[in-house]
Amino acid sequence: MKNKKPKIMIVDDEDRNRRLLEAILIPFGYDVIMANNGKEALDRVLVNKPDVILLDIMMPVMDGFEAARRLKDDEKTRIIPIVMVTALKDVESRVKALEVGVDDFLNKPVDKLELRARIKSLLKVKAYYDHMCDYQRELEVEIAKRTAELKKAYEKIKDASLETIYRLSRAAEYKDEDTGKHLLRISQYSTAIARKIGMDNSFLEAMLYASPMHDVGKIGIPDRILLKPGKLEPEEWKIMKRHTIIGGEILEGSDAEFIKLARIIALTHHEKWDGSGYPEGLKKDEIPIAGRIISIVDVFDALTTRRPYKEAFSFESASKIILEKRGYHFDPDIADVFFSIKDQILDIKLKFTNKKTPPIF
Repeated sequence: MKNKKPKIMIVDDEDRNRRLLEAILIPFGYDVIMANNGKEALDRVLVNKPDVILLDIMMPVMDGFEAARRLKDDEKTRIIPIVMVTALKDVESRVKALEVGVDDFLNKPVDKLELRARIKSLLKVKAYYDHMCDYQRELEVEIAKRTAELKKAYEKIKDASLETIYRLSRAAEYKDEDTGKHLLRISQYSTAIARKIGMDNSFLEAMLYASPMHDVGKIGIPDRILLKPGKLEPEEWKIMKRHTIIGGEILEGSDAEFIKLARIIALTHHEKWDGSGYPEGLKKDEIPIAGRIISIVDVFDALTTRRPYKEAFSFESASKIILEKRGYHFDPDIADVFFSIKDQILDIKLKFTNKKTPPIF
């Protein structure tokens, strides 16, 4: 209240009483606001913002009890001290006044010195409340600012973590020039399918982080097998299939949810709906949903990407192969979802197949 006169609202239906209180208060340096009844006080209080309200009880339209109750129920006005100024001296009226939130009492006729003392005391209380409210607002602003800064920092950490995952996952297949873009496509394809089937945000985020690690186990496969341009011999194929087990071992034992999901994907993305896949020969719903999703997008990406031993298939040719394998290689429902977001799949394919490798994010 620095450099401002405290505002006192006088609420009384008798003009003589209002003028008497005004004559006492103005010489003490207070600004005075008048209201004829409780309703008029409520109409003016938010505009005039008094520091103390002197409130009569017996008034037409709205009495002092109801006005006090409404003032104390409203978050915008509840901290304004209310002094009930009344000729009523019965205990019942005072108890009722306290129950509706009145802060103090003055008996009519009002003693000038007592009035001044009560108001000075309540102005100190109001000043403290105002200070605490201002402090709370400043604190809320600061908390919001810090929260935004922390959120921004957290997002940077998440981005850095995802970039690290991509870069380390590329190490498993570093000699394949398309590996970086392959990992980006797998990540985007799988997250798009998971979103379409209604997985929650925590799963979508985990899928985004986990899916690039599906073939991390290839780091343990000899180059002579991994990069062989022709068909693998049975013994070579047996070694190649171990990349699922190796990946599971590399990712084992983490407390991070996306690493746990990555381990599941590494182990199960070559399982088949009919049980003819590897390494465990799981079938149908025995295969975790993440493994079933990666299974289809990994095959699609392999078909539509040029390899040392083949040219890239068109989307139509790849789709035909996937459709033919629906229900025995691939989960039929996941295959249907894949085809239902064809335009999205094509957009991802185009974005992450340009000659110039796009940014990771």
